[in-house]
Amino acid sequence: MKYFFETLGKNIVHSFTGKNVLFHILAIILTYVILMSGFDWYYFGLVRDPLLNQLALPALIGGALFPIIVPIILIMIARIRKNKNISILGWCLGQAAFIGWLVSSTYKAFTGRVQPNLIDLANDSSHSFNFGFLEHGIFWGWPSSHTTVAFAMAFALIFLYRKNITVRNFALLYAFYVGIGISFSIHWFSEFIAGALIGSVIGMTVGKSFSKRV
Repeated sequence: MKYFFETLGKNIVHSFTGKNVLFHILAIILTYVILMSGFDWYYFGLVRDPLLNQLALPALIGGALFPIIVPIILIMIARIRKNKNISILGWCLGQAAFIGWLVSSTYKAFTGRVQPNLIDLANDSSHSFNFGFLEHGIFWGWPSSHTTVAFAMAFALIFLYRKNITVRNFALLYAFYVGIGISFSIHWFSEFIAGALIGSVIGMTVGKSFSKRV
C-alpha cells in the first residue's frame, strides 16, 4: 500500500511526460480523423445487431467490475499467503485502473462528447461535443473509461511479466474484448481507439514502476 501512494502522483505525471505525451496527441489526432471521415457514424450503424449487443454486455459489466474486484482479491490472497509478489501485482493493477479512470474522467469532464443514441439511428450525433467543464458529466464521452482502464491494467500486467507469453496474450485479449465490446454499445469507435492508446501508456508507466519491486 505504501508504494501505491508513493508512486501514484509520479506515475500520473509520467503518463504525460516525454514520449508518453505522444500517445495522448495521437489519440486526439486519430479521433479527429475517424470523426471527420464519417467512420464513427458508419461503424455505429454497422454494429447495430442484437447478437453483438449480447456479446457486448459482459464487456460492459466486466469492464466496470473487474478493475475493482481483481486487485482486491489479489491483495487479500497476498495477505493470507504472505506473498509479496502477489501483493505487488494487486496494488499495481489497482493503481493502473485508478489512474486510467482518473485520466479518462478528467478528459470527459472537458470534452463532454455526446454518447451514441441507441434509439435514434437516423440522425448522426457523432460530431456532438460539449466543450467546457462538466457540460456532459464524466460517465459518457471521450475517451472510453472502460477501454482506458482495461488497457492500463493489461499493459501494467504485461510489463510485470514481460517474458510470459500466456499472460501477455490473455491481458491483450481481455483489453480488446472490453474495448471492442464497449464500441458496440455506449461508446463511439474513436473513443475505443483513444482509450486504448491512453490506457496503454498509463499501463506501461505503472508497470515499469512496479516491476522494480518484483
